[in-house]
Amino acid sequence: MPAEAQGEPLAGEPLAREPLARAPLAGAAPVAARPAAGRGLAAGLPYLAVSVCLFGGIWPVTKAALAEATPLWFAVNRAGLAALASALLLTLLRRLRWPERHDLVSIAGIGLLQLGAFFALTHLALEWVPAGRTAILANVTVFWLIPLSVWLLGDRVSRRQWLAVLVGLLGVLVLMRPWDLLGQGLGALPGYAMLLVASLCWSLAILVTRRFPPQRPVLELLPWCFAVGTALLLPLALWREPGGGIGPGAWPHAAFVGAVAAPIGTWATVEAGRRLSGIMASVGFLAVPALGVALSNLWLGERLGWDVLAGGLLIGASVLCAARG
Repeated sequence: MPAEAQGEPLAGEPLAREPLARAPLAGAAPVAARPAAGRGLAAGLPYLAVSVCLFGGIWPVTKAALAEATPLWFAVNRAGLAALASALLLTLLRRLRWPERHDLVSIAGIGLLQLGAFFALTHLALEWVPAGRTAILANVTVFWLIPLSVWLLGDRVSRRQWLAVLVGLLGVLVLMRPWDLLGQGLGALPGYAMLLVASLCWSLAILVTRRFPPQRPVLELLPWCFAVGTALLLPLALWREPGGGIGPGAWPHAAFVGAVAAPIGTWATVEAGRRLSGIMASVGFLAVPALGVALSNLWLGERLGWDVLAGGLLIGASVLCAARG
């Protein structure tokens, strides 16, 4: 449900005036200018929940689709169909407008980093890495977002929040089952490297929208963001997969991912990243891989065992610890 329907302020309007969005670079004193923690949590957690549900389930759907689709063309469909779906929705709501100059930085950051680069790297990585582990590494923004938020935005991290990071990373480590990776050799290394770079791109996109917040609601910027992502992905697909495409059996998956999960999930993710602190957003996004691993195990038959339960519990504990600050 859109934020305005819940009685919340429109995304991009009051937040653009909040001091957090204009947090200074490292070395400044941002604490006095930051909104109350409870207010930020109340505004950001609903978006985080939507993001976790949609993006946690998107990886097993994508993995299943790649049985009859090539990775980059599926990514082009994901971005292009999302651009059309979000443009159609805004047209029906009479809110489709050309972007204004002050929103171009956010559009470029989301379109190039969170959509174009992230989609390309994660979809290619699925050739090497199981869907469950793709969901893990692609969404572990905590590796990058915490130090970058402290360095660039002047965020301060309490001892309890650092503990939340450690507990969450321990949960991710359990979900990854590194003892299994030892037997794979270096064959999957390109896939894992792509996923780490993809998580970096996502983290940078979050920082861009926090440092240069859009003045208009993020929902109204989505068609342009996805159009930028499509413009990046299309020539890459033509070059890398000239004979690729999407087979008949993969179109139902492609329709769900492109028309539903991608636009709604991206909108929710951007809003969560802007409304929550860097620590809360990055730890909260760790719930995405937990859900992704569980669904991959149930749907695709990837192994389900004590590691999924233990990792999920550790990540849940880390989110609660971070929320208490």
